[in-house]
Amino acid sequence: MNKTVIIGAGIIGSALAYELQKRGRRVTLIDPEEPGSGASFGNMASIAVSEFMPVARPAVWRQMPGWLMDPEGPIRVRPGYMPHLIPWFARFMTASLPSRVRALEQAGAALCHQSLSDTEALLSEIGLAGHISETGCLTLYADEVEFRADAERIAMLDRHGFGYEILDRKALEVLEPAIDAKINKAVLLPENRTVRDPVAIVTRLIERFTAAGGEVLRAAVSGFGRSGRISAVRLNDDTSVTADEVVLCAGAYTARLSKLLDEPMPLETERGYHTQIMDPGLTLRHSVIWPAKAFMVSPTAGGIRVGGTVEMAGLDAPPDYRRAKITVKRAREALPGLQLKTTSEWMGHRPAFPDTVPLMSASAKTPGVFYSTGHGHLGLTYAATSARLMTDLITGAAPALDMSPYSITRF
Repeated sequence: MNKTVIIGAGIIGSALAYELQKRGRRVTLIDPEEPGSGASFGNMASIAVSEFMPVARPAVWRQMPGWLMDPEGPIRVRPGYMPHLIPWFARFMTASLPSRVRALEQAGAALCHQSLSDTEALLSEIGLAGHISETGCLTLYADEVEFRADAERIAMLDRHGFGYEILDRKALEVLEPAIDAKINKAVLLPENRTVRDPVAIVTRLIERFTAAGGEVLRAAVSGFGRSGRISAVRLNDDTSVTADEVVLCAGAYTARLSKLLDEPMPLETERGYHTQIMDPGLTLRHSVIWPAKAFMVSPTAGGIRVGGTVEMAGLDAPPDYRRAKITVKRAREALPGLQLKTTSEWMGHRPAFPDTVPLMSASAKTPGVFYSTGHGHLGLTYAATSARLMTDLITGAAPALDMSPYSITRF
């Protein structure tokens, strides 16, 4: 029986460990922190099947200078980190070429078309069938100007056959009476669902995985053993774990590990912030996005979660919780009844490639090494599908999708 070592115990690594174990692999899962304590803890709890539009596109880079100059803009780059980002932004500009954008869009759409059904199947299998909402997501627009500004995304949904419904103010008020009267239009995305608590999914996966004999090690990785192919993972305590295959699923930290394998990758962290509000003073049945204000609100984890900002500052800089306060201020424009009596703030690292397409691939340099990272804002959305596709790739089965768009050779 082959032994597979997975590095990274977030939703991507945990789902993969569970799936590989079902297919007959002996699996060891390694993470320096508790499973699910990183981005999987603080994400916006959304199965966001409509949100596959590449960030790398001309409409975005034309707006980027204005965003970067605005201290409350949707994207913030810490000045001291800007020189480090120059190569990443150069790749971002290349990915934004019109000849590339449609291919990147198709790569995301192919995953999103499967993600809801795969997620529902996985949740049912691990006893969490009721953990996902039956209601969708509402995209909000104050007026026709804002709605027309989002025409590119609506056209993308049409191209790829994702359903939506345009709502006037009256219809919106019936669905969510807490939304302010200045919001005159909305688009209902029925397949965008919300989970009750994202970290609970990781916890259940780990419970099922360990109950069936899987091993979880709380340890940091210091290196790898190779003799033609991968043979071991070395840990910081000078011990090692033998392996027939190694899968790097360490989110934004994966690039540090891949360098140890002489295989650098253009992976950055898009630092995300959220504010968890308990006893919010209102009820939401749908998650809510206001594109013009760049925030999202999700009913999850026993309260309401507000997030949606991006900060580029690397893995080691301390949090700047002013970013979380900006999104709360904007959320209260849409939800004036939102109360802030009991709140907590969080910052985490989304793994981001400049083309916004995840990496799900065998190594191009070391046999037996695989990567599953760079899922960006869609880690929870893609997790079940990614686990199934990567398990096919690792075990030699034929994946249901053409995996070339997600290959490391694109870099």
